[in-house]
Amino acid sequence: MIARSSEARLSSALGKTTLVARGPKPLPILAQLGLHAEIVIPEPNTWKEIVQAVTPRSERHIAIQEYGRPNIELQTALENLGAKVTPVALYRWDLPSDLEPLRAAAERLARREFDVTLFTSSIQLDHLLEIAEQLGVQRQVRDALQQWTAIASVGPVMTAWLEAAGFPVEIVPIHPKMAALVKAAAEQTAGVIARKRSVS
Repeated sequence: MIARSSEARLSSALGKTTLVARGPKPLPILAQLGLHAEIVIPEPNTWKEIVQAVTPRSERHIAIQEYGRPNIELQTALENLGAKVTPVALYRWDLPSDLEPLRAAAERLARREFDVTLFTSSIQLDHLLEIAEQLGVQRQVRDALQQWTAIASVGPVMTAWLEAAGFPVEIVPIHPKMAALVKAAAEQTAGVIARKRSVS
């Protein structure tokens, strides 16, 4: 059974809490509900900035709206502050219903047909490696990412995920935005792949 609430009831309940927005994206939605965030997390909008913003405050009953997967590091850091943390999972990421584009991307990456690979969400890497394993080309995909294609990451959260998986990131925009990512990739890819391929 799925618990549901009217928009008015949700707005009323949220209006009684201190709202923290991880960057500017949620602000228009909150405004539509007649709400505002008391705290807006500055760039690069990671969980670490959330903890810094919350640390000096008195609130210690904290609900975290998850975005596709649990954020264990954030939850642990808040609990270490003495907070009672309640994760709220609105959705879970799953593989897309149409796998053909992802399969084609994995196969082309395995054949080293891409000069640059852009990542904007950690689940993209998870799904890419999962499909590559299903196709029997995970080793080739890993080799291509490590030795051939320039890896561009939208920001520090994605960068940390890539590097934890063994993929050094060569391109990160100044601001963690899609347009900035595309611009940085366009400007830096040629130099990155020239250096990368000279040693592979």
